[in-house]
Amino acid sequence: MELRHLRYFVAVAAERSMSRAAERLHLTQPSLSRQLRQLEREVGIALFERTPTGTTLTPAGVALHQHALLLLRLADASRDAAHSAAERTREVVDIGVPPGLAATWLLDLLAALRTEVPHASVTLTEASSTDQLRMVREGRLDLGLVHERPQALLRGTRLFDQAFGIAVRAGHPLAGQRTCRVQELDNMRILAHGREQVPVAHDLLIVAAHDAGAVPLWRFAQFSEHALACAEATEADAVLLTEHSANRLLPGWPWLSLVDPPLELTTWVVWQPTTRTVVQQVAALISERAAHRSEE
Repeated sequence: MELRHLRYFVAVAAERSMSRAAERLHLTQPSLSRQLRQLEREVGIALFERTPTGTTLTPAGVALHQHALLLLRLADASRDAAHSAAERTREVVDIGVPPGLAATWLLDLLAALRTEVPHASVTLTEASSTDQLRMVREGRLDLGLVHERPQALLRGTRLFDQAFGIAVRAGHPLAGQRTCRVQELDNMRILAHGREQVPVAHDLLIVAAHDAGAVPLWRFAQFSEHALACAEATEADAVLLTEHSANRLLPGWPWLSLVDPPLELTTWVVWQPTTRTVVQQVAALISERAAHRSEE
């Protein structure tokens, strides 16, 4: 006696019609009838009475029906228990992400992780590079996506570079350009992330402006989603950020890439030297997806 036979039997008992049960089970009526005749042969007794008004259970069918319902419930419970056990065996991998990371790339990465590393259960924490590096060292994050080269105490892989530029107000004299020399930042009110958020890029920009003989009127602030409000509050002429962030946060503000010298924001994936196998697998897939991104 097979479980599928019991499921067919219970469906016919519930529908009181062979044709309706066949439709519910996505079977042809002749196929369903054959399956039920096989069940009756196995139990050695008639289970149904066929009448002009439908199909009813015989006394033996009524007795089997009670046991069939119990067996099917137990079978479903066993299947659910197996799935729950499999779910519990998934290993949690905590990943830090920086503000401004392209959402489409991140969503594609999560989809790839579900397919390629199905035993990993990923959680995300948005935090600055400085905070992520501290959390990785403390073991509060397994992996960090940061804009800094990892220190000696951590391992890491370079993922990709994003060009830095400025988004300028509509109508600004530079608005018609596609690039901006660092020298042209002289005497401009520029909103930039504070050093706590992007220390390496912050320091590179300060040095580049000094070497170019430019003296921007810096307006430093901690911001991620409220670039426009911070720009208004500081009366900034321009905001320093990547093109992706500019398009998302400052619609209508033309974006110009910085040249002479060009400035780039590098993203790394970092982890502790000794870590779990699943963390290494997730880090490897992140590196692979980043390589595909660079080739596009």
